[in-house]
Amino acid sequence: FPVLSVANGHVLFPPVQMSSYKRATFEEEGADNTADGGMSPDSVEVCLSSFVGVHACVLHPCMCVCVCGGLLFLTSDPERSLCLTEACIRVASKIVEALDRSADPCQDFYQYACGGWVRKNPLPDGRSRWSTFNSIWDQNQAVLKHLLENGTFNSSSEAERKTQYYYLSCLNEQHIEELGATPLIDLIAKTGGWNITGPWDKDNFMEVLKTVSGPYRAQPFFTIGVSVDPKNSNSNVIQVDQSGLFLPSRDYYLNKTANEKVLKAYLDYMVELGLLLGGDKNSTMIQMQQILDFETALANITVPQDERRDEEKIYHKITIAELQLLAPAVDWVDYLTSALSPLELNDTEPVVLYAKDYLQQVSELINKTDLLNNYMMWNLVQKGVSSLDQRFENAQDKLLESLYGTKKSCTPRWQTCIGNTDDTLGFALGALFVKATFDKHSKEIAEGMINEIRTAFKDALDHLDWMDKQTRQAAKDKADAIYDMIGFPDFILEPKELDDVYDGVKDNFFQNALNFYNFSARVMADQLRKPPNRDQWSMTPPTVNAYYMPTKNGIVFPAGILQAPFYAHDHPKALNFGGIGVVMGHELTHAFDDQGREYDKDGNLRPWWQNSSVDAFKNRTECMVEQYNGFTINGEHINGKQTLGENIADNGGLKAAYNAYKTWVQENGEEKRLPAVNLTNDQLFFVGFAQVWCSVRTPESAHEGLMTDPHSPPKFRVIGTLSNSPDFAEHFQCPGGSPMNSGHRCVVW
Repeated sequence: FPVLSVANGHVLFPPVQMSSYKRATFEEEGADNTADGGMSPDSVEVCLSSFVGVHACVLHPCMCVCVCGGLLFLTSDPERSLCLTEACIRVASKIVEALDRSADPCQDFYQYACGGWVRKNPLPDGRSRWSTFNSIWDQNQAVLKHLLENGTFNSSSEAERKTQYYYLSCLNEQHIEELGATPLIDLIAKTGGWNITGPWDKDNFMEVLKTVSGPYRAQPFFTIGVSVDPKNSNSNVIQVDQSGLFLPSRDYYLNKTANEKVLKAYLDYMVELGLLLGGDKNSTMIQMQQILDFETALANITVPQDERRDEEKIYHKITIAELQLLAPAVDWVDYLTSALSPLELNDTEPVVLYAKDYLQQVSELINKTDLLNNYMMWNLVQKGVSSLDQRFENAQDKLLESLYGTKKSCTPRWQTCIGNTDDTLGFALGALFVKATFDKHSKEIAEGMINEIRTAFKDALDHLDWMDKQTRQAAKDKADAIYDMIGFPDFILEPKELDDVYDGVKDNFFQNALNFYNFSARVMADQLRKPPNRDQWSMTPPTVNAYYMPTKNGIVFPAGILQAPFYAHDHPKALNFGGIGVVMGHELTHAFDDQGREYDKDGNLRPWWQNSSVDAFKNRTECMVEQYNGFTINGEHINGKQTLGENIADNGGLKAAYNAYKTWVQENGEEKRLPAVNLTNDQLFFVGFAQVWCSVRTPESAHEGLMTDPHSPPKFRVIGTLSNSPDFAEHFQCPGGSPMNSGHRCVVW
């Protein structure tokens, strides 16, 4: 939208061709409307849609005059006038492009809000899904590429320089190709060999297990980690859980009919890797089938995600001695001492189990299975193949096509390397990102919005007739105790602290990956004898996401998500509250979802609700489980139990953010409207929320998401949430009985 001139507070738009004229009905309430030709005030047609057809507009603090297609249009209400700043015009254009005006918002609001976006955004080559999140991450990666490839780093911290070394080692494809499979073949030999590729020591079960899951952080059979004890949030504890499957979900192994194509592609992938590492074809085929059979046996004893949501039930704190009796196939003192070296452990050390029955059964499976070395070394191979030459990448591409529907990867090497660098040295990389992009005022504004949404959430508690007074007050106390971390952890701007975090970066990409696994193992061990660090982050600053920490009762919003369309300082508040505001409300509501509600305000897993409120809560969540169970993607049903926590957070987050926006309007007055969009600001809030979730996805990726993702598919994050909102139904005037206002609402918070 070119501006012809700006002078004395007036803006002139240049003439445009009338052949492009688009019609839009002006519905501004309380405006003084006049038109040539004797048209009635309530039916004046103006050329506001994309400003196409506007010959000239003169803007004045109290008046807008437009000459358009021979019509004269005036409005004299300064409070209800249009926002014609550059930012408003740009965002209005994007919103209009994403809309599908032919769709009825009361029939399918996702189609209405995102239909235009879907038409204009076919899946990029090599991608299984594309969304707002992917688009912003691509933008962040481009910023990081420029910084890493053009920065001098002379005055940077040592950690920032290592970030550049790591990135460049990943970019050095010539060196990677020259090395071929040699780095991994050497690692296999160092670990004791692999029957698939050569001589091996068949009696070295404990030594191989300690090696692959210790310094190299593979996870055969089970995972081990050090984290906050959920029932004592002031201390860290060793934690053990189920693991060991390569495919994304147990269902891929067990539902063989539906996943026959994936299982065949996985076996082909296994065999191809074995051959690339020097295996004999017939022998490799037989032994890889044995590994796949063992993983299928693991899948049979693996507990499904939707049966692990009650953390009170799956938490078991015992000593290593008791663990030894439960799962005797592993020498646990030896194993954990090795994994947490240089710490010395004995059998009185406490351990928290999250899969007690599984660990007992996996011990029995280990005792009756031969060739466990093959399976453990397969886990180690998986840790190394992504750092090898193109042949290994080509093999992986075939498997990914079967799993996610992607054709051969067209992702530029630099993007792959940015992702790898973020995975390994993400906080040093984040320091570069924050210095280059993060607006210091964003943190203050975000904190203010969080407080407004927190207040709205607490106010809504007073209107819940199902919650008893004592539990309601405790919930308010917990909401008050939630603390927020915004943008980045402070230590990344302190060179000395940052330098202490990372070490061991060379020009060999494969070795750099191994060094990182070793480093992360040492960091994990170091945590055990220390109190939890409340300000420790799980996401790096460039990440386009946010999260809630139940054991710390904290919410985190990395710098990567604090940008349009989620947030921009010059966007209407309706959009900011509908974007980042709903994200903030979502994370805050996680403190009160079916899992988060089990933790008190200090982050301890303990009962703090009255029984009557627990029962009422479960009745309301069961409504939501059944509601989302009824939604389907490509003929497959959503798992309402698996997605319950995220659905509660989506619904509660929208309500809190909208109530906070209404309070803001009461205190600050109605905002100017966006041009061309033809929506009230209340409607704009809901459109802004929905357009955050515009996305496209392959059928294979959608299938994988239904089996593994705790979130509902984007379409139903919109439809499910808004169909439960009476505010939405009111502002879009959806008649009772319409799909978006069925009259049967599931409301928890």
